[in-house]
Amino acid sequence: MKIQKLTKENYAKVYALLRRAFPGSEYEAVLVQKFHDNEKPLHEWVCLHTNKAIAYIAFSNAYNGDEVCGLHLAPMAVTPDFQKQGVGSELLRFALRQEEIKSQTLFVLGVPRYYKKFGFEPCSQPICPFDKKNTHFLSMRNADAAGFVVGYEPEFKVSSKPAKSAIFKVKKRR
Repeated sequence: MKIQKLTKENYAKVYALLRRAFPGSEYEAVLVQKFHDNEKPLHEWVCLHTNKAIAYIAFSNAYNGDEVCGLHLAPMAVTPDFQKQGVGSELLRFALRQEEIKSQTLFVLGVPRYYKKFGFEPCSQPICPFDKKNTHFLSMRNADAAGFVVGYEPEFKVSSKPAKSAIFKVKKRR
């Protein structure tokens, strides 16, 4: 198993991985493909095993108005054959140690029980537009007490389906 920065040569493998990891949903694969098509800045890594993408993680800019205020972790996925084996946890720990991530304020919309293991904490501010009560919205290194709605890149609105679609699939599996 090898973790590396995502390269263009592996884009198709990641899109296929996202479709396998989120069956019945095109949202995640289309989201990442739109980021790539629009050449938006992403911090992203892929985990390869026998030249197949088995896990993927991405971080995109988070905004307070027009100002970048941190990074959103989304999406993160593991192919079904490798789920519940620690691959996703290992990939997330790896990403959190990377220079471009380790000092940033991070946000994630996900299952609190899972993300708390990595240092994410529930947050009341900022407000997540996809989870107005912030029930599943967590942060790390978040010192911002100001009330605002955190912004996402426009690619997150690629469909009418909310970005939190993956959260509920994870909840069902556990």
